[in-house]
Amino acid sequence: MKQLSGQQLRVSLGDKTILHGIDFDLQAGEMSGLIGPNGAGKTTLLRVLAGLLAPSEGILTLDESEMVSIDPQQRAKKIAYLAQSGTTHWPMSVERIVTLGRLPHLTDWQRLRASDQSLIEDMIQRTDIDHLRKQPFNTLSGGEKARALLARALVTEPDILLADEPVAALDLAHQLEVMALLREFCDQGGAVVVVLHDLRLAAHYCDQLQLLKAGSTLASGLPSKVLTNEHIENAYDIRIRRDAGSVTEAFALNWELS
Repeated sequence: MKQLSGQQLRVSLGDKTILHGIDFDLQAGEMSGLIGPNGAGKTTLLRVLAGLLAPSEGILTLDESEMVSIDPQQRAKKIAYLAQSGTTHWPMSVERIVTLGRLPHLTDWQRLRASDQSLIEDMIQRTDIDHLRKQPFNTLSGGEKARALLARALVTEPDILLADEPVAALDLAHQLEVMALLREFCDQGGAVVVVLHDLRLAAHYCDQLQLLKAGSTLASGLPSKVLTNEHIENAYDIRIRRDAGSVTEAFALNWELS
């Protein structure tokens, strides 16, 4: 069953159109990458898919129910949204930030159960933030914040994780760790939509790609079909040397964690 589907999604702000009739489909087990130049509409599309921004036109469905008809708490259990940058306005500890991911699963004043605590601990370890757990979130580096927010999103146990540039502030090792976590989440039956600028990571980890330019889909499908010389040149307004070989080959990722 298709978990998340959008037909002819259009977003207009005033007299400016941000998205022009985008179609989108995501199934369980898939990682879909949104790629394209700055200003292409990637974050806007992600916010629409999360139900945070209503499209001006088009239909968005989650498990065959229109998004607008789904109770917000139920939606929060099914979809986790990882914003490009996260802030807090008070010095909340990293551990507390991660714990907030369990709120959609708790009733008013319900205490965390042993299973909740176990899940929180597991995600703290897997995102490599154990040494940060008592630190105030607002004192962390950009990369440390990104890993803490990923842990919070995974603690929600969503069906779908929407992540806006989750590796942008990370060093190489943590980029690979985060992408491997997202891949594992999909392999276990979840689904991910991730905004990426690193086309090597997109080619290596994603099952499908959607290449956007100026609010429209330039190409979508398998990475090998999207990451062609022609598409990359058109999207990014660059010229690829004809003696450079295949773009897809150039994006082959030969790194792994030791």
